[in-house]
Amino acid sequence: MGRLEGKVSVVTGGAQGIGRAVVEKFAAEGARVWFLDVDEAMGNETAESTGARFVRANVASEPDVQAAMETVLSAEGKVDVLVNNAGRNAYHLAAELTAAEWDGSMGLNLKAAWLCSKHVLPAMVAQGGGSIVVVSSLHARMTTTGMFPYAAAKAGLVGLTRSLAVDYGQKGVRVNVILPGYTRTQAVENWLHGLENPEQAEREVLEVHPLRRMAAPAEVANVICFLASDEASSMTGAEVVVDNGLSARYA
Repeated sequence: MGRLEGKVSVVTGGAQGIGRAVVEKFAAEGARVWFLDVDEAMGNETAESTGARFVRANVASEPDVQAAMETVLSAEGKVDVLVNNAGRNAYHLAAELTAAEWDGSMGLNLKAAWLCSKHVLPAMVAQGGGSIVVVSSLHARMTTTGMFPYAAAKAGLVGLTRSLAVDYGQKGVRVNVILPGYTRTQAVENWLHGLENPEQAEREVLEVHPLRRMAAPAEVANVICFLASDEASSMTGAEVVVDNGLSARYA
């Protein structure tokens, strides 16, 4: 039996990248997997290739989130695992960012995790427990120039995780956060290839990692699966870094 055998899992942003890797891993570990995404074409393709159930939803919209979670609960009767993965990089400077751009970035990168948690927590409490895994970023601890307000949102996810862990631990709900570093997703590949010298840029990125490589999405999904499973039954409110050693390096 798999580590998630029989568990009903919901993954946000599951059509590609880390989210898709989580959908694939959870399905392989025996979960009944549902995932939310706004990309209908990629969502349908992922559903077809993995056997997971796809619900199109904008996770920054409460009506969309509420309807999606009601669909899952109506079909399954429970939600055992929620992975708040949906997010998007932001490349701004504070003095140039508009209020609308701030709201859009915070809506997807921070608010969405609250909304999705809000609409599964009553069911988890009623069934006696559950596991929520929040996907933040190494930017919660360290960042670089020109990526405002991404780091603020990702740091907010760490605080959100602690609050949920404290408030719902006595109800049997565990909440943990994972901080991935550079991960070889399509978004990272697009960023590299958009630079003046992609090959040199990649060499420079890899050289600052003690393991001299980026993580594969599947490697991040492995850690998320552990946190979601009963193997992590004594973990809540924890921050888990998956960064090939980048944050351990001083210079």
